[in-house]
Amino acid sequence: MYLSDDNTRGSVPFRRTNRAVWEPFPSNNLVRILERQATEQPSKIAYTFLDRGETEQCALTYEELDKKARELAAILQESKLQGERALLMYSPGIDFIIAFFACLYAGVIAVPIYPPRRNQSLDRLKAIIDDCQAKEVLTTSTIKHNLENSITRYRELEGRFNWIATDELPRRINADQFQPITIAQDDLAFLQYTSGSTGNPKGVMVSHGNLVHNQKMIQQAFGHTERSKVVGWLPLFHDMGLIGNVLQPLYMGIPCTLMSPVDFLQKPYRWLKAISESQATTSGGPNFAYELCIRKITDEQIGTLDLSSWQVAFTGAEPIRSQTLEAFAEKFAPCGFRKEAFYPCYGMAEATLFITGGLSFKAPQYKTVDEKALEENKVIEVHTSAASSRTLVSCGHEWSGQQVKIVNPDTLIECDDHQVGEIWVSGPSVAQGYWQQPQKTEETFNAYLSDTQEGPFLRTGDLGFLSSDKELFVTGRLKDVIIIRGRNHYPQDIELTVEQSHPALREGCGAAFVLGDVGNERLIIVQEIERTYLRKLNQIEVKRAIREAVAKHHGLQAHEIMLIRTATIPKTSSGKIQRYRCKEQFLSERLDYLASSSPSLPKLPLKRTA
Repeated sequence: MYLSDDNTRGSVPFRRTNRAVWEPFPSNNLVRILERQATEQPSKIAYTFLDRGETEQCALTYEELDKKARELAAILQESKLQGERALLMYSPGIDFIIAFFACLYAGVIAVPIYPPRRNQSLDRLKAIIDDCQAKEVLTTSTIKHNLENSITRYRELEGRFNWIATDELPRRINADQFQPITIAQDDLAFLQYTSGSTGNPKGVMVSHGNLVHNQKMIQQAFGHTERSKVVGWLPLFHDMGLIGNVLQPLYMGIPCTLMSPVDFLQKPYRWLKAISESQATTSGGPNFAYELCIRKITDEQIGTLDLSSWQVAFTGAEPIRSQTLEAFAEKFAPCGFRKEAFYPCYGMAEATLFITGGLSFKAPQYKTVDEKALEENKVIEVHTSAASSRTLVSCGHEWSGQQVKIVNPDTLIECDDHQVGEIWVSGPSVAQGYWQQPQKTEETFNAYLSDTQEGPFLRTGDLGFLSSDKELFVTGRLKDVIIIRGRNHYPQDIELTVEQSHPALREGCGAAFVLGDVGNERLIIVQEIERTYLRKLNQIEVKRAIREAVAKHHGLQAHEIMLIRTATIPKTSSGKIQRYRCKEQFLSERLDYLASSSPSLPKLPLKRTA
């Protein structure tokens, strides 16, 4: 870790701790931290945004960010919005960052949300507006115009809130008109609406204290110093993009280069090129992002990259596959990428973001276990060549005051090591609860062990276990577990088997779930087809391959298989499969399935009830 004797000039003020590590001076909120950055290093570039993921579109210094945030905050104060909720609807870019900090400065509770696309349903937007009772929408003039037209189809939304187009602010407003407010550690900073992977979105109440504690944990776990640099493409309204790629650089006073998620998805090379050109040390995303790079980036493009500066390639938000990490490390080794840079971690919006992670200089840790034993919530290590095996990736350990326990979700008693249970978390990063939902808050954020009454804990809804050295291994979602004939099956394992059964099937774009009553369970498979196979698909061949693979590897019968068009399966903003929504669309026959061009295998009788 880099140590500097000059602890003020040209960098964030740092203090020496008893661990001989440099850390930012403590503060209970990010407003004070940004003010200090603007004072200590006013001309240093905080954020750079890339146009089409390639060329610099705009850049913002700490002084400029502070000034622009104060100008907008003055308008919010003039409108008497302190304590009220304001939707932040922006395309990826600098405007969102300014608006977010303006809300923090003015004591307005920000509600980040991605603006709906043209002709897209506004049902989710309406649900969030109804839930948080937003009084204002901060956006750009273009998005404002588009949304005003769309909202005419939803009469109940008309007149519900005011619009502020932040790219058309009145010139009479200036930063000097802003009146600083007192911010307490427990004051609400913003509402992070969950991505909705297992149900309707809920507004997680994140306090200023939650944010600062989580930023400290990320800095310590990632090993960030004043020489670190960040590159990010993740959505800024999502917890990993906002807290990891926007707020962590500001907390550390280090530069961050951003691009649109769409620009990355269209051309994954842009992400790695940005890391190479800026010599970034930290960047990452879900497992699918690394898969996309493996598939889409050519050997010729690899020859133009230098990834030797990349020290923390974090990965999380969805199941982490050891095969992906190994394949990525092998493919990009020629341009300087090291497997030790991979940083698998675990987190969620209800805990602000980061919960566990390993050591930033250590290669990912794997554990191969018996899949049949796992179905019974037991962890038995086996050799990788074993017939019934599954290799899991460690998500690291606790950091900085966080506590992780594995608990039996039925008895609420702590499990032994190497026993699968629900992951429970406590610590200063755990958020305050769900906005205006006291019952769900009580159920999720105020759990106690039944035998010792220790608590309160956050019930994550995720399943996993702790190894003997307290490394966390995540095995799946509690609500998603498929139970057939009394045995547990993890849907992501079945989905992986399905996608590997035939080359026409798209990776990371399938869902497995169960319908029917106990003793009459029916396994349903929904799977996207690769675009290049749409016109020449032999559905009989593909479905037969799926059935055989599922029967061979899991001992299960796939009762119905729905092949759907490319890019139509429901996903969250972070790329997670929304199995519950897929199930709803299956039941209501709203999936974009492929019409069979030839006689299909006979469809087994299926009672379509949840």
